[in-house]
Amino acid sequence: MIHDPIPRDVQPQLPLFDEEALDIADYLKTEVSVDDIHTDETRSHGLAALTLGAIGVVYGDIGTSPIYAFREALRGTGVAQPGAAEILGILSLLIWTLILVVTVKYVFFLLRADNRGEGGILALYTLVRLAAGRRSVPVLLLALGGAALFAGDAAITPAISVLSAVEGSELILPAMRDYVLPVTIGILIALFAVQRTGTARVAMLFGPICALWFLALAGLGLWHILEAPDVLRAFSPIWGADFLLDHPGVAFVVLGAVFLAVTGGEALYADLGHFGRRPIVLAWFGLVLPALVLNYLGQGAMVLRHPERMEESFFGLAPDSFLPVLVLLATAATVIASQAVITGAFSMARGAIQLGFLPRLRILHTAEGQSGQIYIGAINWLLLFGVLWLVLSFGNSSALASAYGIAVTGTMILTTILGGIYLVRSGRLKVPLAVLVIAPVLMVELVFLASNLAKIGDGGYVPVIAAAVVGMIMWAWWRGTQSVRARVAKLAISTGSFVRMMRESSVNVIPGTAFFLTGDPEIVPSALLHNIKHNRVLHEQTVLLTVETLRVPYATAEERATVEPLGGCFVRLILRFGFMETPNVSRAMAHARAAGLKFDVMASTFFLGRRRAVATGTGWELVMDRLYVALSRMAADPTDFYHLPRDRVVELGERVAI
Repeated sequence: MIHDPIPRDVQPQLPLFDEEALDIADYLKTEVSVDDIHTDETRSHGLAALTLGAIGVVYGDIGTSPIYAFREALRGTGVAQPGAAEILGILSLLIWTLILVVTVKYVFFLLRADNRGEGGILALYTLVRLAAGRRSVPVLLLALGGAALFAGDAAITPAISVLSAVEGSELILPAMRDYVLPVTIGILIALFAVQRTGTARVAMLFGPICALWFLALAGLGLWHILEAPDVLRAFSPIWGADFLLDHPGVAFVVLGAVFLAVTGGEALYADLGHFGRRPIVLAWFGLVLPALVLNYLGQGAMVLRHPERMEESFFGLAPDSFLPVLVLLATAATVIASQAVITGAFSMARGAIQLGFLPRLRILHTAEGQSGQIYIGAINWLLLFGVLWLVLSFGNSSALASAYGIAVTGTMILTTILGGIYLVRSGRLKVPLAVLVIAPVLMVELVFLASNLAKIGDGGYVPVIAAAVVGMIMWAWWRGTQSVRARVAKLAISTGSFVRMMRESSVNVIPGTAFFLTGDPEIVPSALLHNIKHNRVLHEQTVLLTVETLRVPYATAEERATVEPLGGCFVRLILRFGFMETPNVSRAMAHARAAGLKFDVMASTFFLGRRRAVATGTGWELVMDRLYVALSRMAADPTDFYHLPRDRVVELGERVAI
């Protein structure tokens, strides 16, 4: 029996292949584990630098909402020239939405519910899973649903953000109207094309540019507030309540637009591991929240004095001489906001892969020493295809606004529910008190969801369909993986009995070390059984290597490797990685050597068991099984995924009916 150095809940990886592999050629290099990188990187940066970085990455998305949120809310009223009731009512709703949803829920509560420093809905799922002590299918479905909805958000955000910023150029040169789409497409293609090179070099620009952007938002807003200070009455929630009561016919439409103001709120929690709670909180209260509120109030003040300028409520804030600068700054800010959500999609995909929700995809680290800087080609190009399709299909940011909101609202609701479950399961709150805490926020978000559902026919179906497709893919992969694991377990031979059998065997023993990768340390890998059956040989050192994914973001150095002699020529090696890490066995081999494993690289062979699933179900089960089989063919080759030395790998395959 193997005991973790620190007891943890682990998930042995056994989707398609017997094994996780290693690039032994690099094991002699001095490597720093990702957990050490993550900790030391955070400590080495000053609080000011981390806060500035959080302004650029965490708040890039929510910072571009003033470009279109207030404008779309005014349009939703259906009034040609809105009066004080409409303007102050909408401003009140915007301000209190920022306070309740972002400040109360995310800043005060969810930022404290971290999984060893990591945030996001998958991290929250693991917290619930660990607190419960067992897997719950309803909780699993909540996590899958949240991750799937995030995929829809990741496609819409770059499209609406960049398109709305480029549309501002029409105010400078009306002739640019015909070039808005080509320019937008060009910016988006360039943005996705440079993802492979990594964002480390340009990341240092994100913070300063976004800080300048927020200062511009605050300055322009304050300038117009001074011209119409009575707009400050919008701080009273009575204006928002009166608006909803006096405009019941359009209230849902307006609320759907108001929600656009907090569409980047989920990034506060998702990017927690990159910056830490304190920098994110300081950035929110020190700059971001005041700048957003001042800008919305400034837009309201301008429209109060000039109702005819409702259609250009944001870019109309700037004087003609400053307008070109504002358009360029807005374009830069939207590109940064798009970059943030693309990076978030990569991180979400990696977490889903490590938790067994997606097939293995090739993950490229683009910055040495920064574990968060990764690139997943398949995700990148699928996102680009979706973004371009949205831009060409909808044509302008106003039309895209109708498709925006449902995915974000759904993700927020699922996060709130999971947060409530965590409070109860972890014993922090009793059920009645947890309901009392969660219910107000959940009710607000459900109202926003209902208002966004009214936009289904105008484009809101897009994120719903995208989430449904992604959710079905993740469910099919998880279900198929569990089915393969169950079938294999029925035919499996326990390691203990096999070792005892081999003591009396007449099989030939040859020099060298053989690594047989297995997803379950208690079961003999099929590659070893096939090797003995067909080749009739055993190596003088036979290592049963298992890679386990911990249900925590990062494994510590002490957790990384465990070596256990099994008797005779057999040795068991277990390597552990957190679910936010990309398993790199070559880097972990130094830990294996430190744990007592000795071998000669040049006299080693690596055996990889490859399983091919065969669909045998009926009806809907057959559809899901075939989807799993198709996904398995798209999965990254384990040799590439784990950096196996190709000239030292022997692959042995088998077919498994599911």
